[in-house]
Amino acid sequence: MVLWQRMFTIPNLFTLLRVALIPVIFLQLSRGDYLAGGWTFGAAAFTDILDGFLARHFRSESKFGQYLDPIADKLLLTAMYVGLARGGAIPTWIVAVVIGRDLWILLMSAVAFLFTSFRELKPSIWGKLSTFAQIMTAVAVTATHAYGRPVFELAAEALTWAVVGLALVSGGDYTLRGIRFLLGLRTLKN
Repeated sequence: MVLWQRMFTIPNLFTLLRVALIPVIFLQLSRGDYLAGGWTFGAAAFTDILDGFLARHFRSESKFGQYLDPIADKLLLTAMYVGLARGGAIPTWIVAVVIGRDLWILLMSAVAFLFTSFRELKPSIWGKLSTFAQIMTAVAVTATHAYGRPVFELAAEALTWAVVGLALVSGGDYTLRGIRFLLGLRTLKN
């Protein structure tokens, strides 16, 4: 099979569609158009569900898709948070915590990749909970500003603190896992 045929499978095209929606969502949220931004985010989230289902159901997983999908997910969440901050829906410091955690994990992974034999970073339960809380918070904040219902505001407030707490816990967890890995290597060499 030709390289481009392996890259541009139907699931990967849905992932690329999600990537194409990212600037649209960012602009909508930045302008304070929370209703449109929320629904566009919903459409992007649906492409994530769809590409995973199609890849598994039709056995059309690809290496390209395995790399592209999590990158698309992270870019989408980052655009949501930065857009919500630019639109005045969330404080900038929350965005700094969310992005700072991701950059810290990326930096630790890069160092491990460059200087050790470590090649596989599996998400921890704390990382998964952190990502889930980020998604739910983005939805609740967007809904708060789109619909103005007090229930969404209460959920957004509680979830925002969950995002901060889980970002710190998961960042710490990944740091400890990295330290344990490095100490294990040192023990093996002695």
